[in-house]
Amino acid sequence: MSYLVLARKYRPKTFSEMVGQEHVVQALSNALTQQRLHHAYLFTGTRGVGKTTVSRILAKSLNCQGPDGQGGITATPCGVCQACRDIDSGRFVDYTELDAASNRGVDEVQGLLEQAVYKPVQGRFKVFMIDEVHMLTNTAFNAMLKTLEEPPEYLKFVLATTDPQKVPVTVLSRCLQFNLRPMAPETVLDHLTRVLEQENVPADPQALRLLSRAARGSMRDALSLTDQAIAFGSGQLQEAGVRQMLGSVDRSYVFGLIDALAQGDGRTVVETADALRLNGLSAASTLEEMSTVLQRMAVIQAVPQRAAEAAADGSDPEAAEIARLAGLMPADETQLLYSICLHGRTELGLAPDEYAALTMALLRLLAFKPAHSAAAETGSPEKKTLKPADPAPARAAAGSAPPVRPAAPAAAEPPVAREPAPVAAAAPPLRSSPAPAPAPAPAPQPAEAAAEPPEADVAVLPEAGADDGPAPGHPAAFSEVEYESAPVQLPVRSPEDFRQNRPAARQQRGHDAPEFVAIPVREAPEPGARLQPLPAGGPRAASARYTRTDEGDVWYATVQQLVAAEAITALVRELALQSQLVARDAGHWLLRVERESLNQPTARERLRAALEAHGHATQISVELGVVIDSPARRNAHAAAERQRVAQEIVENDPYVQTLMRDFGAKIVPGSIKPV
Repeated sequence: MSYLVLARKYRPKTFSEMVGQEHVVQALSNALTQQRLHHAYLFTGTRGVGKTTVSRILAKSLNCQGPDGQGGITATPCGVCQACRDIDSGRFVDYTELDAASNRGVDEVQGLLEQAVYKPVQGRFKVFMIDEVHMLTNTAFNAMLKTLEEPPEYLKFVLATTDPQKVPVTVLSRCLQFNLRPMAPETVLDHLTRVLEQENVPADPQALRLLSRAARGSMRDALSLTDQAIAFGSGQLQEAGVRQMLGSVDRSYVFGLIDALAQGDGRTVVETADALRLNGLSAASTLEEMSTVLQRMAVIQAVPQRAAEAAADGSDPEAAEIARLAGLMPADETQLLYSICLHGRTELGLAPDEYAALTMALLRLLAFKPAHSAAAETGSPEKKTLKPADPAPARAAAGSAPPVRPAAPAAAEPPVAREPAPVAAAAPPLRSSPAPAPAPAPAPQPAEAAAEPPEADVAVLPEAGADDGPAPGHPAAFSEVEYESAPVQLPVRSPEDFRQNRPAARQQRGHDAPEFVAIPVREAPEPGARLQPLPAGGPRAASARYTRTDEGDVWYATVQQLVAAEAITALVRELALQSQLVARDAGHWLLRVERESLNQPTARERLRAALEAHGHATQISVELGVVIDSPARRNAHAAAERQRVAQEIVENDPYVQTLMRDFGAKIVPGSIKPV
């Protein structure tokens, strides 16, 4: 006897046999039970989700006579009466299926509508099913509008399409529309398992997972692939055979690639890419499988309970490995890798060799790791040609130095000039190389006053270059600064003791080093300040104001130590810079931030771990409130003070005054920058 393919053999005969479309089944069943029937139905959805199947079940429900011939409209057709059997076999005279892909003209539609004037011959209703209705011409649509709007009481229209956007709105408004969704891989997997049990075909669970993913939401495609896999495997489904048939990449390659990327192992990444080339595995399939794994990793990182649930379930053998990889990689890096994999698939067709494009995509994943990008360390989205600095020499040189902060420069020395970083560039890496010796030159009185600020204000940082943007809303440049990498021990002291001991510490260090080391920070003005005009001739004084506190001195030194040791990066570093230390005891510190977006659980935990690793607080709490003293505000104040000193130097220069007096020269606002 002839073989009937699985997609036709296991086509649902009743609503109860349908899977994955519960929302459509429930609506139609209730309508049939309550006799609230519409005259036109439109079923939309991708291929193989059950549009034609729903249409045939609906036709049987409308015309079922029951086993005894006394039945009526029902949501559960019997399947044994003459009408049900004829509709299943495709020979029921009152059920007409029209393929609009090949009968798309007005003549075919008119021929169908001519039958509408005759009452049903055998059944209770005439049912006109038009498949791929979007293929009809505009003239054909116009020809059926009147009948579609007011058909006879015995006529029902059922339209099906994979592209409802091409159906005229005049037709959509006359129909009751149901959207059949693509089926989830888990739904397809369960159905394939039941089908193969009935067929007595042995199958590996992992092989069925591959088939359910390859179906891409279509149950018909899943059953067709299963037929092909049974033939390929000589009556059984094995993972290796199904993977070979589909051309899928073994997940072991994907796990190895993600593990190597998490560890920064470029050699393993390149060797794995070469192995994929030698084995003839698809480059597009590799990136697709990596995207799938990275998506599951991101879910586990966002909801850690999912990993425990999957491990307890035991149905997915890959859950444990994916959970392990999720613990090796930060959440932001997972998101970056996922995005690069998605975009890398679109670039495969542009490259002369798809494996070369795959290698470049993998190397791009490796190149954008935070450990290899100074821009990633500062959270900047732009990547410039900056190389990360090696802090090891500085740590070795500073190993014998006392764990104290460098002192402020002497009053007689002028500010040291350095080229400011471009506005659009990312923050330069932290370096520990010695700063160039300042050129001796007589400094004006404003600069001398700025070198030694009063006790209530912040010390000016002459070594750190800054870029003062044209307006508060513009991006700020970052200072290239020098750090001492020696560990800083901060015993718990009273504010008075901290203030009294600071001059003695400065005297021990000498007067050539600055009291504070500037931490590069992107100045982000308040949202309301972006629209405020810049005061004429003045720096950004509004963003540079702060009130100095004793706890702020301790927090500034602590943040300086963590940044110098590269213990905090990205969002954690921004949280530390933008926060204020409010109170502290031996093991618990209370911080305050103004923006709720900085107060994230992951950032708090990483900051706490960094503080504990460097011998500070073992617990931290973060509250929302007004911040008056933070490392970012201190840096902004120092940058504003340098800008003010630079402007006074230029304006008081005798040559500049001569040009302004004799030739009417003017200083362009915003053109003066500290050098």
